Order: sequence, then C-alpha cells, then structure tokens
Amino acid sequence: MVCGGFTCSKNALCSLNVVYILVGLLLIGVAAWGKEFGIVSSIHIIGGVIAVGFFLLLIAIVGLIGAIHHHQVMLFFYMIILFLVFLVQFGVSCSCLAMNQGQQEKLLNSTWSLMSNNTKGELERQLDCCGLFNTTLGQPQFTKDMFSCTAACKGRDNCYTCGDKMLQHATEALKILGGVGLFFSFTEILGVWLAVRYRNQKDPRANPSAFL
Repeated sequence: MVCGGFTCSKNALCSLNVVYILVGLLLIGVAAWGKEFGIVSSIHIIGGVIAVGFFLLLIAIVGLIGAIHHHQVMLFFYMIILFLVFLVQFGVSCSCLAMNQGQQEKLLNSTWSLMSNNTKGELERQLDCCGLFNTTLGQPQFTKDMFSCTAACKGRDNCYTCGDKMLQHATEALKILGGVGLFFSFTEILGVWLAVRYRNQKDPRANPSAFL
C-alpha cells in the first residue's frame, strides 16, 4: 500500500489524534499548575487555555474513533470543530506570548484588591510570602498586608512579596503554554487536511457498492 493509500491515511490520522490527546493533557496540566501556583484565577487566558485543552482532548478522541471506523459523520464534525479549535488556540497562544510583565502586574493588582483578607492570608501562607508589590503607589496596602501577614517567612524576617513569586510562575507558565499551543495549532490544519482526504477515500475492504 502506497503512502497515499487508505491505510496510510488512516494510520496517520490515528497517530495525529494520539498526539492531540497528549497535547490536550499537557495544556490542561500546565495551565492548572500556573493557575494554582503563580497566576491566580484572575488571568482569564489560563481559563481559555484549559478550555482549549479540554476541547482538543475531546475532539481528538472523536477523531480517533472516527478514523478507526471510517465514520463519515464523526469525521465531518471532527474537521469542523478541529478548525474552530485551531482558530481559538492560535489566538490564545498569541495572547499568552504577547502578555508582558506590566500587563500581568495590572491583572494581579486588580485581583488582589478584590480578594478578602482570608483569601489573601491563605495565598500568603501557601506561597510563603507577604503582600503583593512593595511599590510607592501601593505602599499603604502593602503595609497593611505586611501587618496582617501570617506566613512562616515573617518569623524569619525574610519574606518575598507574593507578586514577585506569582510573576515568576506566571511568566514560565505563559511561555510554555504559548509556545506549545502555537506550535501544535499549525498541526491541526494538517489534521483537517488528513481528515478531508481520508473521509473521501474508499475502504478497500468494504463492500464495493457501499458509499465510501
């Protein structure tokens, strides 16, 4: 069987969907790590990445089943949804790579001001830090946060600000998510092309009078 034949297209599409499943799990895992340890729930891009990873995982499973059984309807919806996932993933990945430190600081500042004292205290104890940013404009709030901080580092008199710790994790997570998402978004175009090609090929083992 030549490479352009039915079996080759089937195997290629199955392999590509296995890769998509792994990429979906990777995006969900890295986004969850960044959300928990560095970025906080304020950055909606992380939620977008988790959603893209989840939908990519689901559509990859649909595509894998459709490829194995040469199911016309499943392959049709697979092509349409995968193309939409490509558009969303491309946009989200570019947003991750384009977000600079200043934008991250604004998002963290806006969320910190909306947090309750209990939430701030839990975050400070979890990250072992006190306050958000020690800046001139935010000095009154920072002084108040330092006074009420109950993190372990306060007893050692060696506390980092929570903003610095969160930005470190945020930058790492956004670079990983943006790079991985952008790279694999282009392979989704390949997946759409393979699905179109495979869907229109005749199964040599099927009934010759059957439709495709």
